Amino acid sequence: MEDHREDPQTGLVAALARARSPERPGPDTPAGAPVRAWAGPPLPIPQAGPAHLDLRTLLRLSLAASDTSGRLRPTPSAGALHPVDTELVVGTGCSLPPGRYGYDPLRHRVHHVGPPVDGTPPGVTAALSVTAQRTVSHYGHRAWPLLLLDTGHAAAALLLAARVLGAGESDVRMDGRTENPLAVVRIRPPYGRSPRHSAGAEDPPAPADLLARRSTPPPLVGLPPRYALRAVLSTAERAGGGDLLRWCAAVGPPRPGLMQLGPEGTTLRRYASGEARPTLAAWAAGQAWLADAGAVLLAHGCPADADATHIRRAHLRAGFAVHLAHVTALRHGLAARPVGSWQQADLGAALGAAPGRDWVVHALALGTHHADEESST
Repeated sequence: MEDHREDPQTGLVAALARARSPERPGPDTPAGAPVRAWAGPPLPIPQAGPAHLDLRTLLRLSLAASDTSGRLRPTPSAGALHPVDTELVVGTGCSLPPGRYGYDPLRHRVHHVGPPVDGTPPGVTAALSVTAQRTVSHYGHRAWPLLLLDTGHAAAALLLAARVLGAGESDVRMDGRTENPLAVVRIRPPYGRSPRHSAGAEDPPAPADLLARRSTPPPLVGLPPRYALRAVLSTAERAGGGDLLRWCAAVGPPRPGLMQLGPEGTTLRRYASGEARPTLAAWAAGQAWLADAGAVLLAHGCPADADATHIRRAHLRAGFAVHLAHVTALRHGLAARPVGSWQQADLGAALGAAPGRDWVVHALALGTHHADEESST
């Protein structure tokens, strides 16, 4: 049986505290089916007509697998386990008839699961939930933060795909108030707008940008130039939920320390001095390669006394913002890899502030080149 709920025995507050502890996960357990078992036969997604929202391309650019194993998807996922399930509520103006559909990302097919609900707006509304077992199978008690981060990444992928298609204004709901769905993305039909000039999106990415957003295998070395680091930080801050999270970047020599955007948002300033990357490597489940990363973008906040709504909202927003920052990094020629598992990562306490108030929530490792490039030269 698929489980879409948080652990009722512990609750999310206790689950996060345990995930942040040094306790190591136990042996792997079965992950179960890689895709939710939707009712009804699989259906191809029709080609879009004029002025219709092209759901086939939207899903291909956001959530579809690139091979039958399911590992090569445009959306990063902890352990490539892809726990996020997507139900589509389709209104008028789409390449599918109005109704409710479950999406199969391995076969790039949909399953008709019911009629549209009353008042369904034009376009498509994607409701994102999770099958926790997929991630729990490998990460055990560390799974819940990762499940939330993965959901935020999926929401951002849908938003970016909508921008590529020139869709109408998109709405993303990640308020943390519900367990199922965890996030909802509403995408309106294009209404004749140009794909390169959609409302609310300056300089939208190209399809190739989205299909290229793989998690670069480590090592990621080389200090990014200041303009690129500034662009990545700016993207993360704009998408990162205002005061919900704070953002900085750990850099190495020649002047190691933590950098953040200045008050005007156009310059970098030093937030703290000293080499932080080895400590980050120890906190990130002992991923030693992180100590040599060119830079590490950090989302931090979510205090130890945060309630379940705050925890969900902070992690969903962190995944969402890191995904957008990842694409910005790639468009500036950087290698990038999200890092989601953090233990004892009390950044505030490490900098001399009160403990338990300012934890690392998510990260994006950055570099100017990586192992694949080195081996090919």
